[in-house]
Amino acid sequence: MPRAASQALAHHTDRKTRTPRGVVRAGGAILAAALAFTAFGGPGTARAAEGGSGAYVALGDSYAAGAGVPDQSGGLCMRSSKNYGHLVAAAVGPSAYRDVTCAGAKVAALTTTHTDAGIPVNGPQLDAISADTDLVTLTIGGNDIGTSDLGFVDVVAVCSALSLTNPLGAPCRDSYNAGGRDVLEQRLDAAAVRLGDGIRRIRAEAPNAKVLLVGYPTVIDSDPVKCLGKLTVTLKDTAYLHGILAYLQALLARTAAANEATFVDTTAVTEGHDACSADPWVEGLLPKSPALPLHPNARGEQVMADAVLRAIGR
Repeated sequence: MPRAASQALAHHTDRKTRTPRGVVRAGGAILAAALAFTAFGGPGTARAAEGGSGAYVALGDSYAAGAGVPDQSGGLCMRSSKNYGHLVAAAVGPSAYRDVTCAGAKVAALTTTHTDAGIPVNGPQLDAISADTDLVTLTIGGNDIGTSDLGFVDVVAVCSALSLTNPLGAPCRDSYNAGGRDVLEQRLDAAAVRLGDGIRRIRAEAPNAKVLLVGYPTVIDSDPVKCLGKLTVTLKDTAYLHGILAYLQALLARTAAANEATFVDTTAVTEGHDACSADPWVEGLLPKSPALPLHPNARGEQVMADAVLRAIGR
């Protein structure tokens, strides 16, 4: 486990979270403005690859779906024909490829119907697993950081609004800390428990499958100064958010190891190409390439696919 991630996992904080409703509304406005600049591709059709010995099932959230990267299909699930699952399937050639990734999915979406404003968007993702499944990839957990389906972007919106209250401090970190432990860490801890259960269910349904828990790419540079003017949060809160993402990665690695899954680290291979870089594989708040804010673009999805292929020896 990387040293930064280990340190993040051991980190504890101690002030109680109280996020004012006005801050949430202001954060939502910032997020909406960012989304308005996002370029989207047209409708696309996910195709099954053929020729392999068994089925490949792709599970997960918007990072796995390739949300915003053309061509798009799956309605609100926003699955891209160039998401890392499609790219892996093209290289591996499974007998069938089932992509049930969905933007906004939290860990609970593995076993329950995913809804948006009460409307069903995607069925339980684990329903795609069967005895013929030979390969499973899964990227999920990041949305559990936030209270809405926007996940980490939700948190960034709140932090952006709070930055106006204390531009030189860490108002976001202070807001999410109280009385004992960081609230974002607590949310991730709870999600990791559910994720471990999900992986065990995959094992029960497809005992011969290779299960890969794919981590998240580098979203924020470890040097907050490089994000100055590119993220609408304070420098201290930029460092705080980087630490939260490191904490998430550490939890995913530990959860994979505890449940006989393979953790695929995509952080190291995307360093220097975060949302604050000059050559981003993860787009910023105002994307310059088709992708959602703070999400992988087509190049980012390709790099994630390459990491999965290395993990399975291809």
